[in-house]
Amino acid sequence: MSAQAQVQPQLADEVIVYKKRRNVELLLLLLAQSFGFGGWAITHLNLYGELPTNLAVVGGIWFGLGLATHLVVRFRLPYADPVILPSVFLLNGLGLAMIYRIDQIPEPVRTDATKQLVWTALGLVLFAAVALALRDHRRLQRYPYLLFIAGLFLLLLPLAPVIGHASGGARIWIRIFGMSFQPAEVAKIALAIAFAAYFYEKREVLALAGKRFLGIEFPRARDLGPIAIMWLASLAVMVFQNDLGTSLLFFGLFTVMIYIATEKPAWPIIAGLAFTAAGIAAAKFTNHVPRRLNAWLDPFSDYDRNLQIISAQFGFAWGGLFGRGWGLGRPGLTPLAKSDMIAAAIGEELGVLGLMAVVMIYALLIARGFKTAVTSPDGFGKLLAAGLSFVFALQVFTIIGGVTRLLPLTGLTTPFMSQGGSSLVANWIIIAILMIISHRSRLPQAATAAPQDASALEAASAQDATAVISR
Repeated sequence: MSAQAQVQPQLADEVIVYKKRRNVELLLLLLAQSFGFGGWAITHLNLYGELPTNLAVVGGIWFGLGLATHLVVRFRLPYADPVILPSVFLLNGLGLAMIYRIDQIPEPVRTDATKQLVWTALGLVLFAAVALALRDHRRLQRYPYLLFIAGLFLLLLPLAPVIGHASGGARIWIRIFGMSFQPAEVAKIALAIAFAAYFYEKREVLALAGKRFLGIEFPRARDLGPIAIMWLASLAVMVFQNDLGTSLLFFGLFTVMIYIATEKPAWPIIAGLAFTAAGIAAAKFTNHVPRRLNAWLDPFSDYDRNLQIISAQFGFAWGGLFGRGWGLGRPGLTPLAKSDMIAAAIGEELGVLGLMAVVMIYALLIARGFKTAVTSPDGFGKLLAAGLSFVFALQVFTIIGGVTRLLPLTGLTTPFMSQGGSSLVANWIIIAILMIISHRSRLPQAATAAPQDASALEAASAQDATAVISR
């Protein structure tokens, strides 16, 4: 039985108190960072027969970034979940180590790992800025329509002439002053906030029953406007930007959040049918979707075109259960091994067990995110935490499922691991928002006898406390 359930029969002046667990976080953080740092050092040792000459410098920078971030959390978000930050640093560190390993393959040796470390530092700066500036996540609830328009604008911005840029067949980039950026990474934050605010405000209207069909109450026709807009936006991304992954990510985010808000199964049914219809139409009338399906179902029918997914499968086979070891595989034979296919590189050098361990880290991170949603005392926080956690869940499932041929391969990045500054920075901002919600959720709050909803629990939290229940 949960602590909340245990305190419901008690009087309204009792308080649920979470322990801060910052020392636990620090120990977990040091352990998590050691894996990435150790992977980098072992790679250099296996390749060159000696430890890196800049071992102390890199170690000081890496562990210094972790310590600085921990101090921000300790003094600004003391009640935040103690597992989220170490999990993210573990993933980020493993990604840096693998990018460094792949850097050593071509001649001359590249420095993409150094650039990724710089992007990591920038992401941590923005993490700290959000944590320090945003005292209460409910402030984000004020501008749902503005954020929705901004999110759609960013999502479709790569279609604009001059600044829109295509890479790898997908038009998902913009290039300004010689620098490339993927605006969809920022759009997913804006749209997640907009969806949470809108659905929390309109949840009762959207939950109203319309006509009943096959035992399911479908919404009224007048309430289908939001889903029609997102369907059209996702269709535009799929068709004109040649990006099936981003289309699936945003439409999936929308669908899950509206279902959580209304608890009506009709919404995901309608959304699923609409997206399936769009996918079938795209498979018949576009070129890139049939190619993805062919690479998934019969990759060896066109070795040259499907070289990426074929090389990944060979890498998994060569790595086997336990992997070749850091620096001892040949992950550079797989195209885009640092970005889209970094899971294949992990599977080759750390083995299937190593890749499964990485998946479990993601599962732990996502579970803590959903736990934050469950314990949040306000409805907006619940929706936002659930939506942001689902973004990670769907993204990891889609990209690792594509690399392992469980699903058709999409162009999504592996969060915190793949090379790319826009994705890394945006994901660190998401983690900052999640930890703010977690901090607010775990603050000492007065519990009423039987709080009926988030607003009642939030009102109860303002009452004076006279007893403490440790948890």
